[in-house]
Amino acid sequence: MEFTIKFIRLFFFGFELAAPLLLTLAFLIILMGQIVGVRESWGRFNSIYWSLIAATTVGYGDIRPLKSLSKILSIFIALIGIIFTGIMLAVALNAATISFKSIYDISEIKARIEEM
Repeated sequence: MEFTIKFIRLFFFGFELAAPLLLTLAFLIILMGQIVGVRESWGRFNSIYWSLIAATTVGYGDIRPLKSLSKILSIFIALIGIIFTGIMLAVALNAATISFKSIYDISEIKARIEEM
């Protein structure tokens, strides 16, 4: 339980530090999604939905851009989404690493691995 509490605290601290960058990236994703939505004659909700699906690289295919500029913007949305996801993973990995090192002794872990 101590690990979990420490991890959550460190994760949210890291998230707080990265928040300006993450919010900027999220804003760019939604803004570009709205531009694509206007070009493709989608509604606002569908534009946000599509941009978030494209940013996470899920790409259901139920809504897709047909115009060249929209397709180019979708590539940038996906790239920004990968950066966004990478930052979130880096924050989580850092929190897990610090939490793990503060609770467990590394020599103990190495000994267990060698036993396997």
